[in-house]
Amino acid sequence: MKNNIKAVALAAAVFCAMPYAQAANANEEATKRHLAALLAPGKDPKLAELTMFFTLMPKGGDLHHHYSGAIYAEQYLEWVDKEGFCVNKNSYTIEKAKPAGVCVSGQDVMNDNTLLANLLQRWSDKDFYNHSAIQSPPDRQFFDTFAYFGPVSSTNTADGLQRLKQRAIQENLSYIETIFEIAPIAQDLDFDKKATSGGVTEADFAALSAKLDQDQAFQGWIGAYLQNVKTAGAGIDDANFTLRYQPFALRFLSPSQVYSQIVSSFKLASSSPQIVGVNIVGQESVNVSMRDYALHMQMFKYLKSNYPQVKLALHAGELALGMVPPEGLTFHIKEAIDVAGASRIGHGMDIAHESNPLAIMKKMRDQKIAVEVNLSSNDFILGIKDQAHPVTLFRKYGVPYVLSTDDAGVSRNNLSGEYVLYAARYQPDYAEVKKLSYDSIRYSFLADVDKQRLLKSLDGKFAKFEADIAGAAASGKR
Repeated sequence: MKNNIKAVALAAAVFCAMPYAQAANANEEATKRHLAALLAPGKDPKLAELTMFFTLMPKGGDLHHHYSGAIYAEQYLEWVDKEGFCVNKNSYTIEKAKPAGVCVSGQDVMNDNTLLANLLQRWSDKDFYNHSAIQSPPDRQFFDTFAYFGPVSSTNTADGLQRLKQRAIQENLSYIETIFEIAPIAQDLDFDKKATSGGVTEADFAALSAKLDQDQAFQGWIGAYLQNVKTAGAGIDDANFTLRYQPFALRFLSPSQVYSQIVSSFKLASSSPQIVGVNIVGQESVNVSMRDYALHMQMFKYLKSNYPQVKLALHAGELALGMVPPEGLTFHIKEAIDVAGASRIGHGMDIAHESNPLAIMKKMRDQKIAVEVNLSSNDFILGIKDQAHPVTLFRKYGVPYVLSTDDAGVSRNNLSGEYVLYAARYQPDYAEVKKLSYDSIRYSFLADVDKQRLLKSLDGKFAKFEADIAGAAASGKR
């Protein structure tokens, strides 16, 4: 024990005698060696130490983050009681009426281990592979979870954002760009009929936009959305954490409903500095999503021409061979970039099947269009992992990418866990994972002043992290 104390004291004395830059470089090299030892070729990755390493490591941002999917089921159960609802213990749905004999409180669910375990199998991916015989296929299991907690997912948003903030700080995450709430929506049956029969033109887009401008209920919803962002997000940003928002459209709705949501998303992003981009979500492989994909990209193109300052982070290519006919895998990423004008791509999983993938990846590299990589959900929903995952292509061909969580509450994961998966599967060196952290700020949609602030903060956080790792490594060798 005394020898260890002396060794650490000696190391500290030597450190103090070094010029600052030299000491910082020494700490970075020591951290690099430490991670390499955890990922030594030919040996099983040291997962416990990797978990600790990446939990401690500063992580810039989580850029593909669904608010409702990030909240854990246990928190939703609290809101069930707060809103005066109950849980049907037969169907595990949230009920507003409280049918006698089958309706229990959220606290009752929490106090009944069997009931809670059964609920978590439906409200999340937990224990799926232990009980998959009684569940839907993985993709349906994942997307079906949102209907269970949907009745309370848009309530208590201030509480939800604060919980997400505290969880982020706990794992040394500085920034979240959350896909927050569904964008305001309206329907126009004439537009839908024309879109599904003969197609629509830019003149039709313009006419529906003008109609929406005169829709007082629609405009009121936009105002309420802005107020919710302002109220729910009050007090979130501070020296340790920053949060920004993306409204979204649901791609499996009717054409006019999708268009109205994209319109309101652009208006929202133009009206608040807290709303930094727009998105489109929903299972990409279902019939309407596939049928209307090209139409949706034309909608984005038209509105992007009217709102050129608004940035797009579009879910594109979240598909695998066999989910849809082969031709359905050939164009989604390309059209998201070339037609819609996306600045980031969510998932990008079908890149190897796209027509001329090398040209697409070159364009993404040259134009710095980053991919939001979601390892856990790609594995669960699509069954794609390890060397089959296209992150191997992005690495090889220089396409920028970042690691993100997707739906941490549904997947029961966090961003540190995604870094652990990445390191264990692909054996990156320390420079690569450090760059991933910085890139998650560089490719964010933050205003430049905020981006520079967070990058500077990362410098200090990494200096401390590397000093801690170097000190622990030196102590461990004594």
